[in-house]
Amino acid sequence: MPVVCYYRSPLGGIRFVCGDSGLEALHFADGDIECSGEKHPVAELTRRWLDIYFSGREPDFTPPLRLHGSPFRIAVGQLMLEIPYGATVTYGELAARIAAERGIARMAAQAVGGAVGGNPIAIVVPCHRVIGAHGNLTGYGGGMERKIALLKLEGVDLSRMTVPRPERPGA
Repeated sequence: MPVVCYYRSPLGGIRFVCGDSGLEALHFADGDIECSGEKHPVAELTRRWLDIYFSGREPDFTPPLRLHGSPFRIAVGQLMLEIPYGATVTYGELAARIAAERGIARMAAQAVGGAVGGNPIAIVVPCHRVIGAHGNLTGYGGGMERKIALLKLEGVDLSRMTVPRPERPGA
């Protein structure tokens, strides 16, 4: 039976879901959600991981994860797990790695973008470390302000990155 938990981070509330095989989902959410059910070992590990991460240190473990989705989305998730703390990669770089692993000439960066955007386990599976070509900071499900804050927390130098301007109403 999945356990739903809420974590208060410096960037707002985080909702996460743990099952017997691992962490299944984690995303920013508004409102307070109490943990359902009894203490869950994956929930306790996830809370510990988040405590370490938000203290500005790199966690030395990853809670058990249950990556799900198509084989392609799982492959992209596994590649995101390899992005070092404090580093970034582009969608194009991930696409090139997947193409090489599959023995094909090319993989569309847009296809990778769809998989990154559909990442169900934010922060732990670090989709915030994936950026656009030429250092363009692209969308983030938790909001651009949070993406920037997560990268800054990890010590990423944002001085050469392009941050999209907020759209003006009526523009």
